[in-house]
Amino acid sequence: MSVLTAKDVKYEYRNSYQTVKAVGGVSCEFEQGKVYAIVGSSGSGKTTFLSLLAGLDKPTEGEIDFGGKSTSDIDRDSYRLDHVSVIYQNFNLFQHLTVLENTVYPLYVRKVPKGEALAAAKEKLLGVGIREDQFRRRPNMLSGGEQQRVAIARALAAGSEIILADEPTGNLDSANSRNIVEILQKLAHEEGRCVIIVTHDPAVADAADIVLRMKDGLIDSTEE
Repeated sequence: MSVLTAKDVKYEYRNSYQTVKAVGGVSCEFEQGKVYAIVGSSGSGKTTFLSLLAGLDKPTEGEIDFGGKSTSDIDRDSYRLDHVSVIYQNFNLFQHLTVLENTVYPLYVRKVPKGEALAAAKEKLLGVGIREDQFRRRPNMLSGGEQQRVAIARALAAGSEIILADEPTGNLDSANSRNIVEILQKLAHEEGRCVIIVTHDPAVADAADIVLRMKDGLIDSTEE
């Protein structure tokens, strides 16, 4: 079942010299329970397209539908808060908060009762391999792989149907990269999330159910 649909999505912006057409008319569907990899050279439009899917930017033309309704017709803040979580290459953890505080943060924003929120955050942290004795540590006391697992646990705790990941293995060694990929696969195949990954890593692309190859702001090919 399609949870997210792009319909002839275009996005352009103006720099100091010219108008740049970053996304040139993309149409595709994303289903629950699958891992998608968006690949392509630098400047192909893949990260911009991910930002559009996340609701961080609005298409210049075309529509992105969530659950059959255009994201232009729903509150974008609610869409991002309740339905979409983004995992970044640099982890985007709050360095002044502990591991547990980082993970529970989106639940507090959604006004989930404290006891329920803490229980959910602890469950997700343990589920991605973070030990209980690490809960009170600051992110800078963890390895890169552990920080990325915390970022994933935070996304899981938020309960989002859609997990968007921008180069999630870009700062990790091969062993930690494999671990992160396995966690993302589990989110899709066992928990029914829709996982969309922008990546340059061939191993990540190989692990995806569907690969979308972008070139010059368009989807050049689709591989299953």
